[in-house]
Amino acid sequence: MYCARNIDKELIAWMLSENRKPLMIRGARQVGKSSSVKNLSKSFKYFVEINFDENPQYCQLFEQNLSVIEICEQISLIASTPVKPGETLLFLDEIQVCIPAISMLRYFYEKIPELHVISAGSLLEFALSEIPSFGIGRVRSLFMYPLSFSEFLLAMGEKNLNEEIDKTTITRPLHDLVHQKLLLYYKKFLVIGGMPEAVSKYVATSDLLEVQRVLNDLVIAVQADFAKYKSRVTAARLQEVFNAIALQMGQKFTYSYSNTTQTIAQVKEAIAMLKMAGLIHAVTHSSSNGIPLGATVNVKKTKYLIFDTGIFQRILGLNISDLMLSDDLNVVNKGSIAELYVGLELLKSESCYQKTELYYWQREAKNSQAEVDYVFQSEGEIVPLEVKSGTKGSMQSLFLFLKEKNVKKGCRISLENFSTLQQLLIIPLYATHRLPHLLKTNI
Repeated sequence: MYCARNIDKELIAWMLSENRKPLMIRGARQVGKSSSVKNLSKSFKYFVEINFDENPQYCQLFEQNLSVIEICEQISLIASTPVKPGETLLFLDEIQVCIPAISMLRYFYEKIPELHVISAGSLLEFALSEIPSFGIGRVRSLFMYPLSFSEFLLAMGEKNLNEEIDKTTITRPLHDLVHQKLLLYYKKFLVIGGMPEAVSKYVATSDLLEVQRVLNDLVIAVQADFAKYKSRVTAARLQEVFNAIALQMGQKFTYSYSNTTQTIAQVKEAIAMLKMAGLIHAVTHSSSNGIPLGATVNVKKTKYLIFDTGIFQRILGLNISDLMLSDDLNVVNKGSIAELYVGLELLKSESCYQKTELYYWQREAKNSQAEVDYVFQSEGEIVPLEVKSGTKGSMQSLFLFLKEKNVKKGCRISLENFSTLQQLLIIPLYATHRLPHLLKTNI
Protein backbone atom coordinates (compact mmCIF):
# COMPACT_ATOMS: atom_id res chain seq x y z
CA MET A 1 0.00 0.00 0.00
CA TYR A 2 1.33 3.43 -0.93
CA CYS A 3 0.97 6.15 1.70
CA ALA A 4 0.33 9.51 0.04
CA ARG A 5 3.01 12.05 0.95
CA ASN A 6 3.13 15.83 1.02
CA ILE A 7 6.17 15.56 -1.20
CA ASP A 8 4.00 14.12 -4.00
CA LYS A 9 2.75 17.56 -5.03
CA GLU A 10 6.33 18.84 -5.15
CA LEU A 11 7.28 15.97 -7.45
CA ILE A 12 4.34 16.73 -9.73
CA ALA A 13 5.33 20.42 -9.85
CA TRP A 14 8.89 19.38 -10.71
CA MET A 15 7.62 17.06 -13.46
CA LEU A 16 5.59 19.88 -15.05
CA SER A 17 8.28 22.54 -14.69
CA GLU A 18 9.90 23.83 -17.88
CA ASN A 19 13.18 24.79 -16.21
CA ARG A 20 13.77 21.47 -14.52
CA LYS A 21 16.93 20.18 -12.85
CA PRO A 22 17.74 16.57 -11.91
CA LEU A 23 16.35 15.81 -8.46
CA MET A 24 18.27 14.25 -5.60
CA ILE A 25 16.01 12.92 -2.84
CA ARG A 26 17.88 12.77 0.47
CA GLY A 27 16.77 11.08 3.68
CA ALA A 28 17.26 8.19 6.08
CA ARG A 29 16.78 4.53 5.23
CA GLN A 30 13.25 3.35 4.36
CA VAL A 31 11.46 6.68 4.80
CA GLY A 32 9.68 6.26 1.45
CA LYS A 33 12.01 7.84 -1.12
CA SER A 34 11.78 5.05 -3.71
CA SER A 35 8.04 4.55 -3.19
CA SER A 36 7.33 8.22 -3.89
CA VAL A 37 9.35 8.10 -7.12
CA LYS A 38 7.57 4.92 -8.25
CA ASN A 39 4.24 6.59 -7.50
CA LEU A 40 5.29 9.54 -9.68
CA SER A 41 6.31 7.13 -12.46
CA LYS A 42 2.61 6.40 -13.11
CA SER A 43 2.46 9.82 -14.79
CA PHE A 44 5.07 8.82 -17.40
CA LYS A 45 4.88 6.68 -20.51
CA TYR A 46 8.15 4.94 -19.64
CA PHE A 47 9.94 4.29 -16.34
CA VAL A 48 13.52 3.06 -16.00
CA GLU A 49 14.85 2.25 -12.53
CA ILE A 50 18.52 1.57 -11.92
CA ASN A 51 19.34 0.33 -8.43
CA PHE A 52 23.12 0.48 -8.10
CA ASP A 53 23.06 -1.56 -4.91
CA GLU A 54 21.18 -4.46 -6.51
CA ASN A 55 22.81 -4.11 -9.94
CA PRO A 56 26.36 -2.74 -9.43
CA GLN A 57 27.21 -3.61 -13.07
CA TYR A 58 25.42 -0.41 -14.08
CA CYS A 59 28.29 1.52 -12.50
CA GLN A 60 30.44 0.53 -15.46
CA LEU A 61 28.37 2.77 -17.72
CA PHE A 62 29.29 5.80 -15.63
CA GLU A 63 32.96 4.81 -15.31
CA GLN A 64 33.76 4.56 -19.03
CA ASN A 65 33.97 8.24 -19.90
CA LEU A 66 30.75 8.08 -21.93
CA SER A 67 28.58 11.13 -22.55
CA VAL A 68 25.14 11.24 -20.89
CA ILE A 69 23.56 10.72 -24.32
CA GLU A 70 25.62 7.56 -24.82
CA ILE A 71 24.79 6.41 -21.29
CA CYS A 72 21.07 6.83 -21.97
CA GLU A 73 21.42 4.82 -25.18
CA GLN A 74 23.12 1.98 -23.28
CA ILE A 75 20.56 2.06 -20.46
CA SER A 76 17.75 1.86 -23.00
CA LEU A 77 19.31 -1.23 -24.58
CA ILE A 78 19.98 -2.97 -21.26
CA ALA A 79 16.55 -2.16 -19.77
CA SER A 80 14.70 -2.78 -23.05
CA THR A 81 12.84 0.48 -22.39
CA PRO A 82 13.08 3.75 -24.33
CA VAL A 83 14.82 6.62 -22.57
CA LYS A 84 13.09 9.54 -24.26
CA PRO A 85 13.14 13.16 -23.03
CA GLY A 86 9.65 14.20 -21.98
CA GLU A 87 8.34 10.61 -21.91
CA THR A 88 10.68 8.66 -19.61
CA LEU A 89 11.39 8.98 -15.90
CA LEU A 90 14.94 7.78 -15.20
CA PHE A 91 15.40 6.80 -11.56
CA LEU A 92 18.94 6.27 -10.24
CA ASP A 93 18.38 4.59 -6.87
CA GLU A 94 21.04 3.94 -4.21
CA ILE A 95 23.23 6.29 -6.20
CA GLN A 96 25.72 6.58 -3.34
CA VAL A 97 27.10 3.20 -4.49
CA CYS A 98 28.22 4.80 -7.77
CA ILE A 99 30.12 8.04 -7.15
CA PRO A 100 30.67 8.69 -10.91
CA ALA A 101 26.89 8.65 -11.41
CA ILE A 102 26.53 11.44 -8.84
CA SER A 103 29.16 13.46 -10.67
CA MET A 104 27.31 12.90 -13.98
CA LEU A 105 24.00 14.35 -12.76
CA ARG A 106 24.99 17.89 -13.70
CA TYR A 107 25.50 16.81 -17.31
CA PHE A 108 21.94 15.53 -17.60
CA TYR A 109 20.85 19.11 -16.86
CA GLU A 110 23.37 20.62 -19.27
CA LYS A 111 22.99 18.16 -22.17
CA ILE A 112 19.48 16.65 -21.87
CA PRO A 113 17.45 19.10 -19.74
CA GLU A 114 14.15 17.70 -21.09
CA LEU A 115 14.82 14.27 -19.57
CA HIS A 116 13.28 13.68 -16.13
CA VAL A 117 16.03 12.33 -13.84
CA ILE A 118 15.68 11.53 -10.13
CA SER A 119 18.35 10.07 -7.85
CA ALA A 120 18.07 8.83 -4.28
CA GLY A 121 20.04 6.92 -1.66
CA SER A 122 19.82 6.00 2.00
CA LEU A 123 23.50 6.73 2.76
CA LEU A 124 23.85 9.49 0.21
CA GLU A 125 25.34 12.08 2.56
CA PHE A 126 28.55 10.05 2.96
CA ALA A 127 29.13 10.07 -0.78
CA LEU A 128 28.30 13.78 -1.07
CA SER A 129 30.84 14.60 1.65
CA GLU A 130 33.52 13.29 -0.72
CA ILE A 131 32.32 15.38 -3.70
CA PRO A 132 30.88 18.55 -2.09
CA SER A 133 30.66 20.47 -5.38
CA PHE A 134 29.02 17.66 -7.35
CA GLY A 135 26.42 19.83 -9.07
CA ILE A 136 25.90 23.20 -7.43
CA GLY A 137 23.20 25.06 -9.34
CA ARG A 138 22.55 22.09 -11.64
CA VAL A 139 21.02 19.53 -9.25
CA ARG A 140 18.14 20.20 -6.85
CA SER A 141 18.04 18.48 -3.46
CA LEU A 142 14.78 17.47 -1.83
CA PHE A 143 14.82 16.31 1.81
CA MET A 144 12.49 13.57 3.00
CA TYR A 145 11.52 12.32 6.48
CA PRO A 146 9.19 9.64 7.84
CA LEU A 147 5.46 10.41 7.61
CA SER A 148 4.21 13.44 9.52
CA PHE A 149 1.10 13.25 11.69
CA SER A 150 -1.03 14.82 8.94
CA GLU A 151 0.25 12.24 6.45
CA PHE A 152 -0.56 9.53 9.00
CA LEU A 153 -4.14 10.78 9.22
CA LEU A 154 -4.44 10.63 5.43
CA ALA A 155 -3.14 7.05 5.47
CA MET A 156 -5.83 6.26 8.06
CA GLY A 157 -8.50 7.63 5.71
CA GLU A 158 -9.11 10.69 7.91
CA LYS A 159 -8.94 13.41 5.26
CA ASN A 160 -11.82 15.28 6.92
CA LEU A 161 -10.02 15.40 10.26
CA ASN A 162 -6.94 16.79 8.54
CA GLU A 163 -9.01 19.49 6.86
CA GLU A 164 -10.69 20.36 10.16
CA ILE A 165 -7.31 20.90 11.83
CA ASP A 166 -6.26 23.13 8.96
CA LYS A 167 -9.43 25.26 9.27
CA THR A 168 -9.23 25.68 13.04
CA THR A 169 -7.85 28.85 14.60
CA ILE A 170 -6.73 29.80 18.07
CA THR A 171 -10.07 31.53 18.68
CA ARG A 172 -12.12 28.70 17.19
CA PRO A 173 -11.16 25.47 19.00
CA LEU A 174 -12.26 22.06 17.83
CA HIS A 175 -15.35 20.39 19.26
CA ASP A 176 -14.31 18.34 22.28
CA LEU A 177 -15.32 15.03 20.69
CA VAL A 178 -13.17 15.81 17.64
CA HIS A 179 -10.34 16.93 19.93
CA GLN A 180 -10.48 13.65 21.87
CA LYS A 181 -10.49 11.60 18.66
CA LEU A 182 -7.39 13.42 17.44
CA LEU A 183 -5.64 12.87 20.77
CA LEU A 184 -6.21 9.13 20.36
CA TYR A 185 -4.71 9.23 16.87
CA TYR A 186 -1.80 11.27 18.22
CA LYS A 187 -1.03 8.61 20.84
CA LYS A 188 -1.24 5.89 18.20
CA PHE A 189 1.19 7.87 16.07
CA LEU A 190 3.69 8.04 18.94
CA VAL A 191 3.61 4.24 19.11
CA ILE A 192 3.58 3.57 15.35
CA GLY A 193 5.79 6.41 14.18
CA GLY A 194 6.05 7.56 10.59
CA MET A 195 8.03 4.79 8.89
CA PRO A 196 5.91 3.85 5.84
CA GLU A 197 6.17 0.09 6.46
CA ALA A 198 4.91 0.46 10.04
CA VAL A 199 2.06 2.76 9.03
CA SER A 200 1.04 0.48 6.16
CA LYS A 201 0.99 -2.51 8.52
CA TYR A 202 -1.32 -0.71 10.94
CA VAL A 203 -3.64 0.46 8.16
CA ALA A 204 -3.87 -3.14 6.91
CA THR A 205 -4.23 -4.92 10.26
CA SER A 206 -5.15 -2.39 13.02
CA ASP A 207 -2.81 -4.53 15.14
CA LEU A 208 -0.28 -2.60 17.24
CA LEU A 209 1.55 -5.81 18.18
CA GLU A 210 2.16 -6.52 14.48
CA VAL A 211 3.42 -2.97 14.14
CA GLN A 212 5.88 -3.57 16.98
CA ARG A 213 7.29 -6.55 15.08
CA VAL A 214 7.73 -4.40 11.97
CA LEU A 215 9.49 -1.76 14.06
CA ASN A 216 11.76 -4.42 15.54
CA ASP A 217 12.73 -5.41 11.99
CA LEU A 218 13.38 -1.77 11.09
CA VAL A 219 15.58 -1.24 14.16
CA ILE A 220 17.61 -4.32 13.20
CA ALA A 221 17.92 -3.01 9.62
CA VAL A 222 19.10 0.38 10.87
CA GLN A 223 21.70 -1.28 13.09
CA ALA A 224 22.84 -3.57 10.26
CA ASP A 225 23.54 -0.47 8.16
CA PHE A 226 26.05 0.76 10.74
CA ALA A 227 28.65 -1.53 9.18
CA LYS A 228 28.34 0.42 5.89
CA TYR A 229 29.04 3.88 7.29
CA LYS A 230 32.79 4.30 7.50
CA SER A 231 35.54 1.78 8.13
CA ARG A 232 37.09 3.92 10.86
CA VAL A 233 33.87 4.01 12.91
CA THR A 234 32.91 0.52 14.02
CA ALA A 235 29.31 -0.68 14.06
CA ALA A 236 29.64 -1.37 17.80
CA ARG A 237 30.65 2.24 18.46
CA LEU A 238 27.76 3.62 16.42
CA GLN A 239 25.34 1.28 18.20
CA GLU A 240 26.54 2.43 21.61
CA VAL A 241 26.23 6.14 20.75
CA PHE A 242 22.84 5.68 19.07
CA ASN A 243 21.49 4.01 22.22
CA ALA A 244 23.06 6.70 24.43
CA ILE A 245 21.28 9.40 22.43
CA ALA A 246 17.96 7.58 22.88
CA LEU A 247 18.53 7.36 26.64
CA GLN A 248 19.37 11.08 26.84
CA MET A 249 16.40 12.28 24.78
CA GLY A 250 15.15 15.63 26.01
CA GLN A 251 18.45 16.47 27.72
CA LYS A 252 21.66 18.21 26.76
CA PHE A 253 23.80 15.37 25.46
CA THR A 254 26.60 14.31 27.78
CA TYR A 255 29.55 12.77 25.95
CA SER A 256 30.96 11.13 29.06
CA TYR A 257 27.84 9.03 29.68
CA SER A 258 27.95 6.05 32.02
CA ASN A 259 29.43 2.79 30.72
CA THR A 260 30.96 4.47 27.69
CA THR A 261 33.86 2.65 26.07
CA GLN A 262 34.90 5.60 23.92
CA THR A 263 36.74 8.90 24.11
CA ILE A 264 34.85 12.15 23.61
CA ALA A 265 36.44 12.51 20.16
CA GLN A 266 35.20 9.05 19.18
CA VAL A 267 31.69 9.82 20.41
CA LYS A 268 31.66 13.06 18.40
CA GLU A 269 32.78 11.19 15.28
CA ALA A 270 29.99 8.63 15.73
CA ILE A 271 27.44 11.42 16.18
CA ALA A 272 28.62 13.05 12.95
CA MET A 273 28.07 9.74 11.13
CA LEU A 274 24.57 9.28 12.59
CA LYS A 275 23.62 12.84 11.58
CA MET A 276 24.83 12.28 8.04
CA ALA A 277 22.74 9.10 7.85
CA GLY A 278 19.66 11.09 8.90
CA LEU A 279 19.13 8.94 12.01
CA ILE A 280 19.49 11.81 14.47
CA HIS A 281 18.81 15.55 14.34
CA ALA A 282 20.54 18.20 16.43
CA VAL A 283 18.74 20.77 18.59
CA THR A 284 21.36 23.40 19.39
CA HIS A 285 21.36 25.96 22.18
CA SER A 286 20.84 29.54 21.02
CA SER A 287 21.14 32.54 23.29
CA SER A 288 18.20 33.91 21.25
CA ASN A 289 19.30 37.51 21.51
CA GLY A 290 18.38 38.22 17.92
CA ILE A 291 17.73 36.88 14.45
CA PRO A 292 19.00 34.67 12.95
CA LEU A 293 18.90 32.26 15.85
CA GLY A 294 21.85 30.37 14.40
CA ALA A 295 24.13 33.37 14.87
CA THR A 296 24.38 32.87 18.63
CA VAL A 297 24.58 29.11 19.11
CA ASN A 298 26.63 27.14 21.59
CA VAL A 299 27.36 23.75 20.05
CA LYS A 300 28.61 22.48 23.43
CA LYS A 301 24.95 22.50 24.49
CA THR A 302 23.16 20.21 22.05
CA LYS A 303 20.28 17.77 22.31
CA TYR A 304 19.72 15.04 19.75
CA LEU A 305 16.47 13.64 18.37
CA ILE A 306 16.06 10.07 17.09
CA PHE A 307 14.51 10.32 13.61
CA ASP A 308 11.21 8.56 14.40
CA THR A 309 9.02 8.12 17.51
CA GLY A 310 8.16 4.50 16.66
CA ILE A 311 11.85 3.57 16.34
CA PHE A 312 12.57 5.51 19.54
CA GLN A 313 9.97 3.69 21.65
CA ARG A 314 11.19 0.31 20.37
CA ILE A 315 14.83 1.09 21.21
CA LEU A 316 13.86 2.02 24.77
CA GLY A 317 11.24 -0.72 25.10
CA LEU A 318 8.58 1.70 26.32
CA ASN A 319 5.26 0.31 27.50
CA ILE A 320 2.83 1.02 24.66
CA SER A 321 -0.14 0.63 27.02
CA ASP A 322 1.19 3.57 29.05
CA LEU A 323 1.56 5.61 25.87
CA MET A 324 -1.97 4.83 24.73
CA LEU A 325 -3.85 5.11 28.02
CA SER A 326 -2.13 7.91 29.93
CA ASP A 327 -3.42 11.48 29.86
CA ASP A 328 -0.05 12.70 31.07
CA LEU A 329 2.91 11.42 29.09
CA ASN A 330 5.26 12.63 31.81
CA VAL A 331 4.73 9.18 33.30
CA VAL A 332 6.23 7.72 30.10
CA ASN A 333 9.98 8.33 29.81
CA LYS A 334 9.52 11.68 31.59
CA GLY A 335 7.52 12.96 28.63
CA SER A 336 10.52 13.24 26.30
CA ILE A 337 8.68 11.34 23.55
CA ALA A 338 6.30 14.32 23.25
CA GLU A 339 9.27 16.67 22.92
CA LEU A 340 10.74 14.35 20.29
CA TYR A 341 7.45 14.33 18.38
CA VAL A 342 7.25 18.14 18.31
CA GLY A 343 10.83 18.52 17.09
CA LEU A 344 10.27 16.05 14.27
CA GLU A 345 6.99 17.72 13.27
CA LEU A 346 8.77 21.08 13.12
CA LEU A 347 11.32 19.59 10.72
CA LYS A 348 8.63 18.02 8.56
CA SER A 349 6.54 21.20 8.40
CA GLU A 350 9.33 23.24 6.81
CA SER A 351 10.24 23.41 3.12
CA CYS A 352 11.48 20.11 1.70
CA TYR A 353 14.06 22.03 -0.32
CA GLN A 354 16.22 22.96 2.66
CA LYS A 355 17.63 21.36 5.78
CA THR A 356 16.00 22.98 8.79
CA GLU A 357 17.94 23.66 11.98
CA LEU A 358 16.33 23.36 15.42
CA TYR A 359 17.19 25.43 18.49
CA TYR A 360 16.42 25.54 22.20
CA TRP A 361 17.26 27.94 25.01
CA GLN A 362 18.77 27.20 28.40
CA ARG A 363 19.71 29.46 31.25
CA GLU A 364 22.19 28.12 33.79
CA ALA A 365 22.54 31.05 36.15
CA LYS A 366 23.27 30.07 39.74
CA ASN A 367 20.04 29.20 41.57
CA SER A 368 18.04 30.20 38.50
CA GLN A 369 18.03 27.48 35.87
CA ALA A 370 15.48 27.61 33.09
CA GLU A 371 14.95 25.87 29.77
CA VAL A 372 12.63 26.35 26.79
CA ASP A 373 12.22 23.24 24.63
CA TYR A 374 12.35 24.97 21.24
CA VAL A 375 12.94 28.48 19.96
CA PHE A 376 11.33 29.30 16.64
CA GLN A 377 11.64 32.15 14.16
CA SER A 378 8.48 33.54 12.55
CA GLU A 379 7.79 36.75 10.66
CA GLY A 380 10.98 38.34 11.96
CA GLU A 381 10.09 37.51 15.57
CA ILE A 382 11.53 35.00 18.05
CA VAL A 383 8.94 32.64 19.52
CA PRO A 384 9.68 30.27 22.44
CA LEU A 385 7.88 26.90 22.45
CA GLU A 386 7.26 24.81 25.55
CA VAL A 387 6.11 21.20 25.14
CA LYS A 388 3.84 19.81 27.83
CA SER A 389 3.14 16.08 27.83
CA GLY A 390 -0.18 16.55 29.60
CA THR A 391 -2.60 19.43 30.19
CA LYS A 392 -0.85 20.98 33.18
CA GLY A 393 2.59 22.20 34.13
CA SER A 394 4.55 25.25 35.17
CA MET A 395 5.36 27.89 32.56
CA GLN A 396 8.06 29.63 34.61
CA SER A 397 10.83 29.14 32.03
CA LEU A 398 8.60 30.32 29.20
CA PHE A 399 7.52 33.49 31.00
CA LEU A 400 11.10 34.14 32.09
CA PHE A 401 12.20 33.95 28.44
CA LEU A 402 9.44 36.34 27.36
CA LYS A 403 10.52 38.84 30.00
CA GLU A 404 14.30 38.57 29.52
CA LYS A 405 14.19 38.68 25.72
CA ASN A 406 11.32 41.18 25.49
CA VAL A 407 9.40 38.79 23.24
CA LYS A 408 5.72 39.38 22.48
CA LYS A 409 4.36 35.85 22.18
CA GLY A 410 5.12 32.34 23.36
CA CYS A 411 3.57 28.99 22.63
CA ARG A 412 2.56 26.00 24.75
CA ILE A 413 2.09 22.75 22.85
CA SER A 414 0.16 20.21 24.90
CA LEU A 415 -2.83 17.86 25.06
CA GLU A 416 -5.10 20.92 25.45
CA ASN A 417 -7.41 22.26 22.77
CA PHE A 418 -6.68 25.50 20.89
CA SER A 419 -6.79 28.51 23.22
CA THR A 420 -4.76 31.39 24.67
CA LEU A 421 -3.30 32.17 28.09
CA GLN A 422 -1.92 35.66 28.66
CA GLN A 423 0.87 35.99 26.06
CA LEU A 424 0.73 32.31 25.13
CA LEU A 425 -0.86 30.51 22.21
CA ILE A 426 -2.05 27.06 23.28
CA ILE A 427 -1.78 24.55 20.43
CA PRO A 428 -2.66 20.84 20.61
CA LEU A 429 0.21 18.42 20.03
CA TYR A 430 -1.57 16.99 17.00
CA ALA A 431 -1.57 20.45 15.35
CA THR A 432 2.17 21.12 15.72
CA HIS A 433 2.55 21.14 11.92
CA ARG A 434 0.27 24.20 11.80
CA LEU A 435 2.53 26.19 14.08
CA PRO A 436 4.21 28.30 11.33
CA HIS A 437 0.80 29.36 9.97
CA LEU A 438 -0.72 30.04 13.38
CA LEU A 439 2.25 32.15 14.40
CA LYS A 440 2.02 34.22 11.21
CA THR A 441 -1.63 35.04 11.90
CA ASN A 442 -1.23 35.66 15.64
CA ILE A 443 2.00 37.61 16.05
